[in-house]
Amino acid sequence: MVHPNNDHSLTITDNRTGKSYTIPIECGTVRTMDLRQIKVKEDDFGLLGYDPGFLNTASCKSQVTYIDGEKGILRYRGYPIEQLAEKSSFLETAYLLIKGQLPDHDRLAAWGKNIQSHTMVHTNLAKFMDGFRYDGHPMGILVGTVGALSTFYPGAKNIFDKESRKLQVRRLIGKMPTLAAMSFRHSMGFPYVLPDNDLSYTGNFLSMMFKMTELKYTPNPVLEKALDVLFILHADHEQNCSTSAVRSVGSSQVDPYSALAAGCAALYGPLHGGANEAVIRMLERIGSVDRVPEFIRSVKSGEGRLMGFGHRVYKNYDPRARIIKKIAFEVFDVTGTNDLLDIALELERIALEDDYFVSRKLYPNVDFYSGLIYQAMGFPLDMFPVLFAIGRTPGWLAQWTEHVNDSEQKISRPRQMYLGEEQRDYVLIDERLPLNPDEELMPGMCRL
Repeated sequence: MVHPNNDHSLTITDNRTGKSYTIPIECGTVRTMDLRQIKVKEDDFGLLGYDPGFLNTASCKSQVTYIDGEKGILRYRGYPIEQLAEKSSFLETAYLLIKGQLPDHDRLAAWGKNIQSHTMVHTNLAKFMDGFRYDGHPMGILVGTVGALSTFYPGAKNIFDKESRKLQVRRLIGKMPTLAAMSFRHSMGFPYVLPDNDLSYTGNFLSMMFKMTELKYTPNPVLEKALDVLFILHADHEQNCSTSAVRSVGSSQVDPYSALAAGCAALYGPLHGGANEAVIRMLERIGSVDRVPEFIRSVKSGEGRLMGFGHRVYKNYDPRARIIKKIAFEVFDVTGTNDLLDIALELERIALEDDYFVSRKLYPNVDFYSGLIYQAMGFPLDMFPVLFAIGRTPGWLAQWTEHVNDSEQKISRPRQMYLGEEQRDYVLIDERLPLNPDEELMPGMCRL
Protein backbone atom coordinates (compact mmCIF):
# COMPACT_ATOMS: atom_id res chain seq x y z
CA MET A 1 0.00 0.00 0.00
CA VAL A 2 1.33 3.46 -0.86
CA HIS A 3 1.64 5.82 2.08
CA PRO A 4 -0.98 8.61 1.70
CA ASN A 5 1.49 11.32 2.76
CA ASN A 6 4.40 10.23 0.62
CA ASP A 7 4.15 8.81 -2.91
CA HIS A 8 7.80 7.68 -2.66
CA SER A 9 7.35 5.23 0.18
CA LEU A 10 5.65 1.96 0.98
CA THR A 11 3.66 1.21 4.13
CA ILE A 12 3.90 -2.42 5.23
CA THR A 13 1.71 -3.92 7.92
CA ASP A 14 3.13 -6.99 9.67
CA ASN A 15 0.11 -9.22 10.31
CA ARG A 16 2.09 -11.09 12.95
CA THR A 17 2.30 -8.05 15.21
CA GLY A 18 -0.10 -5.50 13.71
CA LYS A 19 2.74 -2.97 13.43
CA SER A 20 3.15 -0.79 10.34
CA TYR A 21 6.43 0.32 8.78
CA THR A 22 7.19 2.99 6.18
CA ILE A 23 9.82 1.97 3.62
CA PRO A 24 11.29 4.58 1.20
CA ILE A 25 11.06 3.87 -2.55
CA GLU A 26 13.96 4.91 -4.79
CA CYS A 27 13.89 4.37 -8.57
CA GLY A 28 11.18 1.74 -8.18
CA THR A 29 13.13 -0.21 -5.56
CA VAL A 30 13.20 -0.63 -1.80
CA ARG A 31 16.35 -1.33 0.16
CA THR A 32 16.07 -4.78 1.65
CA MET A 33 18.08 -3.59 4.67
CA ASP A 34 15.04 -1.43 5.49
CA LEU A 35 13.12 -4.69 5.98
CA ARG A 36 15.40 -5.61 8.88
CA GLN A 37 13.42 -3.30 11.18
CA ILE A 38 10.41 -5.59 10.79
CA LYS A 39 10.62 -7.95 13.77
CA VAL A 40 8.31 -10.00 15.95
CA LYS A 41 10.58 -9.56 18.97
CA GLU A 42 13.32 -7.05 19.64
CA ASP A 43 16.03 -9.71 19.51
CA ASP A 44 14.83 -11.11 16.16
CA PHE A 45 17.25 -10.89 13.24
CA GLY A 46 14.67 -9.02 11.16
CA LEU A 47 12.99 -9.66 7.83
CA LEU A 48 15.05 -10.73 4.80
CA GLY A 49 14.22 -10.88 1.13
CA TYR A 50 14.40 -14.31 -0.57
CA ASP A 51 15.17 -14.16 -4.29
CA PRO A 52 16.80 -17.27 -5.85
CA GLY A 53 18.68 -16.32 -8.99
CA PHE A 54 18.17 -12.60 -8.21
CA LEU A 55 15.10 -12.45 -10.43
CA ASN A 56 13.84 -9.27 -8.77
CA THR A 57 16.78 -7.83 -6.85
CA ALA A 58 18.90 -4.86 -7.93
CA SER A 59 22.48 -5.33 -6.73
CA CYS A 60 23.88 -1.98 -7.87
CA LYS A 61 23.24 1.38 -9.46
CA SER A 62 24.70 1.61 -12.95
CA GLN A 63 25.03 4.07 -15.83
CA VAL A 64 26.47 1.59 -18.33
CA THR A 65 23.63 -0.33 -20.00
CA TYR A 66 19.87 0.08 -20.15
CA ILE A 67 17.49 -2.75 -21.07
CA ASP A 68 13.71 -2.70 -21.42
CA GLY A 69 12.89 -6.36 -21.93
CA GLU A 70 9.20 -5.77 -22.58
CA LYS A 71 9.89 -3.37 -25.44
CA GLY A 72 13.06 -5.07 -26.74
CA ILE A 73 15.33 -2.08 -26.06
CA LEU A 74 19.10 -2.27 -25.47
CA ARG A 75 21.26 0.85 -25.09
CA TYR A 76 24.90 1.38 -24.19
CA ARG A 77 25.34 4.66 -22.30
CA GLY A 78 22.05 5.79 -23.85
CA TYR A 79 22.93 4.87 -27.46
CA PRO A 80 20.60 2.32 -29.14
CA ILE A 81 22.36 -0.93 -30.02
CA GLU A 82 20.96 -0.68 -33.56
CA GLN A 83 22.81 2.60 -34.18
CA LEU A 84 26.07 1.35 -32.69
CA ALA A 85 25.96 -1.87 -34.71
CA GLU A 86 25.38 0.07 -37.93
CA LYS A 87 27.69 3.06 -37.46
CA SER A 88 30.25 2.32 -34.75
CA SER A 89 33.24 -0.01 -34.43
CA PHE A 90 34.02 -2.36 -31.58
CA LEU A 91 36.92 -0.27 -30.28
CA GLU A 92 34.81 2.89 -30.41
CA THR A 93 32.01 1.10 -28.56
CA ALA A 94 34.56 -0.13 -26.01
CA TYR A 95 35.67 3.49 -25.50
CA LEU A 96 32.04 4.49 -25.00
CA LEU A 97 31.44 1.79 -22.38
CA ILE A 98 34.64 2.55 -20.48
CA LYS A 99 34.69 6.35 -20.74
CA GLY A 100 30.97 7.11 -20.91
CA GLN A 101 31.12 9.23 -24.08
CA LEU A 102 31.84 8.69 -27.78
CA PRO A 103 35.38 9.83 -28.70
CA ASP A 104 36.47 12.44 -31.23
CA HIS A 105 38.94 11.55 -34.03
CA ASP A 106 42.05 12.20 -31.97
CA ARG A 107 40.88 10.35 -28.88
CA LEU A 108 39.71 7.35 -30.89
CA ALA A 109 43.06 7.18 -32.70
CA ALA A 110 44.94 7.39 -29.40
CA TRP A 111 42.65 4.77 -27.84
CA GLY A 112 43.21 2.35 -30.72
CA LYS A 113 46.97 2.88 -30.55
CA ASN A 114 46.96 2.28 -26.79
CA ILE A 115 45.02 -0.95 -27.22
CA GLN A 116 47.35 -2.13 -30.00
CA SER A 117 50.40 -1.50 -27.84
CA HIS A 118 49.16 -4.18 -25.44
CA THR A 119 48.35 -7.03 -27.84
CA MET A 120 51.60 -8.89 -27.13
CA VAL A 121 51.88 -11.26 -24.16
CA HIS A 122 54.91 -12.26 -22.13
CA THR A 123 56.72 -15.30 -23.52
CA ASN A 124 56.38 -17.01 -20.12
CA LEU A 125 52.62 -16.93 -20.60
CA ALA A 126 53.05 -19.10 -23.69
CA LYS A 127 54.98 -21.58 -21.54
CA PHE A 128 52.15 -21.49 -19.01
CA MET A 129 49.63 -22.20 -21.75
CA ASP A 130 51.73 -25.09 -23.03
CA GLY A 131 51.12 -26.82 -19.70
CA PHE A 132 47.47 -27.46 -20.58
CA ARG A 133 46.53 -30.78 -22.16
CA TYR A 134 46.72 -30.83 -25.92
CA ASP A 135 42.94 -31.29 -26.15
CA GLY A 136 42.05 -28.77 -23.46
CA HIS A 137 38.87 -26.77 -24.02
CA PRO A 138 39.82 -23.27 -25.25
CA MET A 139 37.50 -21.64 -22.71
CA GLY A 140 39.06 -23.54 -19.83
CA ILE A 141 42.48 -22.42 -21.04
CA LEU A 142 41.26 -18.82 -21.30
CA VAL A 143 39.93 -18.88 -17.71
CA GLY A 144 43.34 -20.00 -16.45
CA THR A 145 45.47 -17.65 -18.54
CA VAL A 146 43.38 -14.53 -17.83
CA GLY A 147 43.74 -15.24 -14.12
CA ALA A 148 47.47 -15.86 -14.57
CA LEU A 149 47.93 -12.33 -15.95
CA SER A 150 47.63 -11.00 -12.40
CA THR A 151 51.02 -12.57 -11.63
CA PHE A 152 52.61 -10.76 -14.56
CA TYR A 153 51.26 -7.36 -13.52
CA PRO A 154 51.39 -7.16 -9.70
CA GLY A 155 50.70 -3.42 -9.86
CA ALA A 156 47.15 -4.26 -10.94
CA LYS A 157 46.24 -4.85 -7.31
CA ASN A 158 46.29 -1.05 -6.82
CA ILE A 159 42.69 -0.83 -7.95
CA PHE A 160 42.08 2.59 -6.39
CA ASP A 161 44.88 4.14 -8.46
CA LYS A 162 43.10 5.67 -11.46
CA GLU A 163 46.10 5.50 -13.78
CA SER A 164 46.72 1.86 -12.85
CA ARG A 165 43.09 1.02 -13.63
CA LYS A 166 43.36 2.70 -17.04
CA LEU A 167 46.48 0.66 -17.80
CA GLN A 168 44.88 -2.66 -16.83
CA VAL A 169 41.79 -1.82 -18.94
CA ARG A 170 43.95 -1.24 -22.02
CA ARG A 171 45.96 -4.38 -21.32
CA LEU A 172 42.91 -6.60 -20.99
CA ILE A 173 41.13 -5.33 -24.11
CA GLY A 174 44.40 -5.65 -26.04
CA LYS A 175 45.44 -9.06 -24.79
CA MET A 176 42.10 -10.88 -24.69
CA PRO A 177 42.07 -11.65 -28.47
CA THR A 178 45.69 -12.80 -28.24
CA LEU A 179 44.94 -15.19 -25.38
CA ALA A 180 41.77 -16.39 -27.12
CA ALA A 181 43.62 -17.16 -30.36
CA MET A 182 46.45 -18.85 -28.46
CA SER A 183 43.95 -21.07 -26.62
CA PHE A 184 42.55 -22.18 -29.98
CA ARG A 185 45.95 -22.76 -31.57
CA HIS A 186 47.08 -24.75 -28.53
CA SER A 187 44.01 -26.99 -28.67
CA MET A 188 44.68 -27.59 -32.38
CA GLY A 189 48.43 -28.19 -31.95
CA PHE A 190 49.28 -25.19 -34.15
CA PRO A 191 52.13 -22.74 -33.44
CA TYR A 192 51.07 -19.40 -31.98
CA VAL A 193 50.77 -16.42 -34.33
CA LEU A 194 52.10 -13.05 -33.19
CA PRO A 195 49.77 -10.03 -33.33
CA ASP A 196 49.77 -7.95 -36.50
CA ASN A 197 49.01 -4.38 -35.49
CA ASP A 198 48.76 -3.28 -39.11
CA LEU A 199 45.35 -4.94 -39.08
CA SER A 200 42.15 -3.88 -37.33
CA TYR A 201 41.20 -5.26 -33.94
CA THR A 202 39.07 -8.04 -35.44
CA GLY A 203 41.35 -8.47 -38.46
CA ASN A 204 44.31 -9.07 -36.14
CA PHE A 205 42.28 -11.64 -34.19
CA LEU A 206 41.37 -13.50 -37.39
CA SER A 207 45.05 -13.46 -38.36
CA MET A 208 46.13 -14.92 -35.01
CA MET A 209 43.41 -17.57 -35.38
CA PHE A 210 43.76 -18.71 -38.97
CA LYS A 211 47.12 -17.61 -40.41
CA MET A 212 49.16 -20.54 -41.69
CA THR A 213 52.15 -20.27 -44.02
CA GLU A 214 51.29 -17.01 -45.80
CA LEU A 215 53.60 -14.05 -45.15
CA LYS A 216 50.69 -11.70 -44.54
CA TYR A 217 47.14 -12.65 -43.58
CA THR A 218 44.43 -10.63 -45.30
CA PRO A 219 41.01 -10.98 -43.66
CA ASN A 220 37.88 -10.95 -45.77
CA PRO A 221 36.35 -7.49 -45.14
CA VAL A 222 32.79 -8.85 -44.88
CA LEU A 223 33.79 -11.41 -42.24
CA GLU A 224 35.98 -8.86 -40.48
CA LYS A 225 33.06 -6.42 -40.25
CA ALA A 226 30.62 -9.16 -39.21
CA LEU A 227 32.86 -10.20 -36.32
CA ASP A 228 33.28 -6.56 -35.29
CA VAL A 229 29.49 -6.14 -35.13
CA LEU A 230 29.09 -9.38 -33.17
CA PHE A 231 31.61 -8.11 -30.63
CA ILE A 232 29.60 -4.88 -30.33
CA LEU A 233 26.39 -6.83 -29.73
CA HIS A 234 28.06 -8.85 -26.97
CA ALA A 235 29.93 -5.94 -25.37
CA ASP A 236 27.62 -5.55 -22.37
CA HIS A 237 24.25 -6.73 -21.19
CA GLU A 238 23.58 -5.27 -17.77
CA GLN A 239 23.81 -7.51 -14.65
CA ASN A 240 23.95 -10.94 -16.30
CA CYS A 241 25.60 -13.99 -14.73
CA SER A 242 29.18 -13.25 -15.80
CA THR A 243 28.97 -9.52 -15.09
CA SER A 244 27.54 -10.24 -11.65
CA ALA A 245 30.44 -12.64 -11.12
CA VAL A 246 32.94 -9.92 -12.06
CA ARG A 247 31.30 -7.47 -9.68
CA SER A 248 30.94 -10.02 -6.88
CA VAL A 249 34.55 -11.23 -7.07
CA GLY A 250 35.73 -7.66 -7.62
CA SER A 251 33.95 -6.61 -4.43
CA SER A 252 36.77 -8.30 -2.49
CA GLN A 253 39.03 -5.59 -4.03
CA VAL A 254 40.99 -8.16 -6.02
CA ASP A 255 42.80 -7.18 -9.23
CA PRO A 256 40.78 -6.98 -12.49
CA TYR A 257 42.49 -10.01 -14.05
CA SER A 258 41.18 -12.25 -11.28
CA ALA A 259 37.74 -10.64 -11.46
CA LEU A 260 37.55 -11.14 -15.24
CA ALA A 261 38.74 -14.73 -14.89
CA ALA A 262 35.62 -15.23 -12.77
CA GLY A 263 33.55 -13.67 -15.55
CA CYS A 264 35.11 -16.06 -18.08
CA ALA A 265 34.33 -18.99 -15.79
CA ALA A 266 30.68 -17.93 -15.57
CA LEU A 267 30.57 -17.50 -19.34
CA TYR A 268 31.88 -21.06 -19.74
CA GLY A 269 28.51 -22.48 -18.71
CA PRO A 270 26.01 -23.76 -21.30
CA LEU A 271 23.25 -21.52 -19.94
CA HIS A 272 25.36 -18.42 -20.65
CA GLY A 273 28.25 -18.34 -23.12
CA GLY A 274 27.57 -21.83 -24.42
CA ALA A 275 23.97 -21.17 -25.44
CA ASN A 276 24.74 -20.59 -29.14
CA GLU A 277 26.58 -23.90 -29.26
CA ALA A 278 23.41 -25.55 -27.93
CA VAL A 279 21.49 -23.97 -30.84
CA ILE A 280 23.86 -25.50 -33.37
CA ARG A 281 23.55 -28.93 -31.79
CA MET A 282 19.75 -28.60 -31.78
CA LEU A 283 19.70 -27.69 -35.50
CA GLU A 284 22.01 -30.63 -36.25
CA ARG A 285 19.66 -32.99 -34.39
CA ILE A 286 16.68 -31.71 -36.38
CA GLY A 287 18.66 -32.47 -39.52
CA SER A 288 16.39 -31.11 -42.26
CA VAL A 289 13.68 -28.52 -42.90
CA ASP A 290 10.92 -31.14 -43.30
CA ARG A 291 11.57 -32.38 -39.75
CA VAL A 292 10.99 -28.96 -38.18
CA PRO A 293 7.21 -29.43 -37.60
CA GLU A 294 7.89 -32.73 -35.85
CA PHE A 295 10.46 -31.05 -33.62
CA ILE A 296 8.05 -28.20 -32.81
CA ARG A 297 5.45 -30.76 -31.74
CA SER A 298 7.96 -32.49 -29.47
CA VAL A 299 8.83 -29.17 -27.80
CA LYS A 300 5.17 -28.37 -27.20
CA SER A 301 4.61 -31.79 -25.67
CA GLY A 302 7.52 -31.28 -23.28
CA GLU A 303 9.86 -33.77 -24.96
CA GLY A 304 12.39 -31.22 -26.20
CA ARG A 305 13.61 -27.69 -25.71
CA LEU A 306 13.70 -24.86 -28.23
CA MET A 307 17.21 -23.43 -27.84
CA GLY A 308 17.89 -19.82 -28.79
CA PHE A 309 14.34 -18.72 -28.00
CA GLY A 310 13.29 -16.81 -24.90
CA HIS A 311 15.41 -14.77 -22.53
CA ARG A 312 15.51 -13.97 -18.82
CA VAL A 313 15.18 -10.25 -19.61
CA TYR A 314 13.59 -9.93 -23.05
CA LYS A 315 9.88 -10.62 -23.39
CA ASN A 316 10.00 -9.37 -26.95
CA TYR A 317 12.26 -9.98 -29.96
CA ASP A 318 15.85 -9.58 -28.77
CA PRO A 319 17.05 -6.44 -30.65
CA ARG A 320 20.47 -8.07 -31.14
CA ALA A 321 18.84 -11.04 -32.88
CA ARG A 322 17.39 -8.81 -35.63
CA ILE A 323 20.84 -7.39 -36.37
CA ILE A 324 22.53 -10.79 -36.30
CA LYS A 325 19.96 -12.29 -38.67
CA LYS A 326 20.87 -9.66 -41.28
CA ILE A 327 24.59 -10.30 -40.75
CA ALA A 328 24.06 -14.03 -41.19
CA PHE A 329 22.92 -13.57 -44.79
CA GLU A 330 25.89 -11.29 -45.54
CA VAL A 331 28.31 -13.87 -44.14
CA PHE A 332 26.72 -16.75 -46.02
CA ASP A 333 27.05 -14.77 -49.26
CA VAL A 334 30.81 -15.07 -48.69
CA THR A 335 31.13 -18.50 -47.12
CA GLY A 336 28.38 -20.30 -49.02
CA THR A 337 25.02 -21.57 -47.85
CA ASN A 338 24.51 -23.80 -44.86
CA ASP A 339 21.64 -26.25 -44.49
CA LEU A 340 21.39 -25.31 -40.82
CA LEU A 341 20.41 -21.75 -41.78
CA ASP A 342 17.41 -23.05 -43.73
CA ILE A 343 16.38 -25.12 -40.70
CA ALA A 344 16.77 -22.09 -38.42
CA LEU A 345 14.68 -19.86 -40.69
CA GLU A 346 11.88 -22.43 -40.88
CA LEU A 347 12.04 -22.98 -37.12
CA GLU A 348 11.76 -19.24 -36.51
CA ARG A 349 8.90 -18.86 -39.01
CA ILE A 350 6.78 -21.59 -37.45
CA ALA A 351 7.53 -20.59 -33.86
CA LEU A 352 6.63 -16.93 -34.44
CA GLU A 353 3.27 -17.97 -35.91
CA ASP A 354 2.45 -20.49 -33.18
CA ASP A 355 0.41 -19.17 -30.27
CA TYR A 356 2.15 -21.65 -27.95
CA PHE A 357 5.43 -19.73 -28.27
CA VAL A 358 3.97 -16.26 -28.85
CA SER A 359 1.78 -16.44 -25.74
CA ARG A 360 4.83 -17.42 -23.71
CA LYS A 361 6.80 -14.53 -25.27
CA LEU A 362 9.43 -16.90 -26.64
CA TYR A 363 11.20 -14.94 -29.35
CA PRO A 364 14.64 -15.52 -30.92
CA ASN A 365 17.53 -14.23 -28.81
CA VAL A 366 21.12 -13.30 -29.69
CA ASP A 367 22.27 -16.92 -29.56
CA PHE A 368 19.89 -18.18 -32.25
CA TYR A 369 21.90 -16.90 -35.23
CA SER A 370 25.31 -16.03 -33.76
CA GLY A 371 26.45 -19.65 -33.66
CA LEU A 372 25.58 -20.11 -37.34
CA ILE A 373 27.74 -17.11 -38.22
CA TYR A 374 30.69 -18.30 -36.13
CA GLN A 375 30.46 -21.77 -37.62
CA ALA A 376 30.33 -20.38 -41.17
CA MET A 377 33.44 -18.31 -40.46
CA GLY A 378 35.36 -21.42 -39.47
CA PHE A 379 35.24 -21.22 -35.69
CA PRO A 380 34.79 -24.61 -33.96
CA LEU A 381 31.97 -24.93 -31.42
CA ASP A 382 34.41 -24.91 -28.50
CA MET A 383 35.45 -21.38 -29.47
CA PHE A 384 31.97 -19.86 -29.20
CA PRO A 385 32.18 -18.87 -25.51
CA VAL A 386 35.73 -17.61 -26.08
CA LEU A 387 34.46 -15.25 -28.79
CA PHE A 388 31.76 -14.11 -26.38
CA ALA A 389 34.46 -13.32 -23.78
CA ILE A 390 36.39 -11.08 -26.21
CA GLY A 391 33.29 -9.03 -26.95
CA ARG A 392 32.18 -8.86 -23.31
CA THR A 393 35.56 -7.69 -21.96
CA PRO A 394 34.88 -3.90 -22.29
CA GLY A 395 31.51 -4.34 -20.58
CA TRP A 396 33.04 -6.31 -17.72
CA LEU A 397 35.71 -3.63 -17.30
CA ALA A 398 33.17 -0.80 -17.40
CA GLN A 399 31.09 -2.54 -14.76
CA TRP A 400 34.16 -3.37 -12.65
CA THR A 401 35.38 0.25 -12.79
CA GLU A 402 31.93 1.50 -11.84
CA HIS A 403 31.85 -0.92 -8.92
CA VAL A 404 35.29 0.20 -7.66
CA ASN A 405 34.13 3.83 -7.70
CA ASP A 406 30.77 3.15 -6.01
CA SER A 407 31.02 4.19 -2.36
CA GLU A 408 27.85 2.24 -1.49
CA GLN A 409 29.27 -1.11 -2.56
CA LYS A 410 30.60 -3.55 0.01
CA ILE A 411 32.03 -7.04 -0.28
CA SER A 412 29.38 -9.33 -1.72
CA ARG A 413 27.84 -11.46 1.03
CA PRO A 414 24.32 -12.81 0.36
CA ARG A 415 22.24 -14.17 3.24
CA GLN A 416 20.59 -17.58 3.35
CA MET A 417 17.69 -19.45 4.89
CA TYR A 418 19.21 -22.27 6.95
CA LEU A 419 17.16 -25.48 6.79
CA GLY A 420 19.70 -27.83 8.34
CA GLU A 421 19.86 -29.62 11.65
CA GLU A 422 19.80 -27.94 15.05
CA GLN A 423 22.81 -28.40 17.30
CA ARG A 424 23.88 -32.05 17.59
CA ASP A 425 26.48 -33.70 19.84
CA TYR A 426 29.38 -35.56 18.31
CA VAL A 427 29.16 -39.37 18.61
CA LEU A 428 32.30 -41.50 18.44
CA ILE A 429 32.40 -43.62 15.29
CA ASP A 430 32.27 -46.95 17.20
CA GLU A 431 29.08 -45.81 18.94
CA ARG A 432 27.16 -44.65 15.86
CA LEU A 433 24.18 -46.56 14.50
CA PRO A 434 24.45 -48.02 10.97
CA LEU A 435 23.48 -45.55 8.26
CA ASN A 436 20.64 -46.18 5.84
CA PRO A 437 22.08 -45.07 2.47
CA ASP A 438 18.57 -44.54 1.06
CA GLU A 439 17.52 -42.23 3.88
CA GLU A 440 17.20 -38.61 2.74
CA LEU A 441 17.81 -35.61 4.92
CA MET A 442 14.53 -33.81 5.43
CA PRO A 443 14.53 -29.99 5.48
CA GLY A 444 14.14 -28.51 8.92
CA MET A 445 12.70 -25.21 10.06
CA CYS A 446 13.90 -21.87 8.75
CA ARG A 447 16.76 -20.48 10.83
CA LEU A 448 18.78 -17.40 9.96
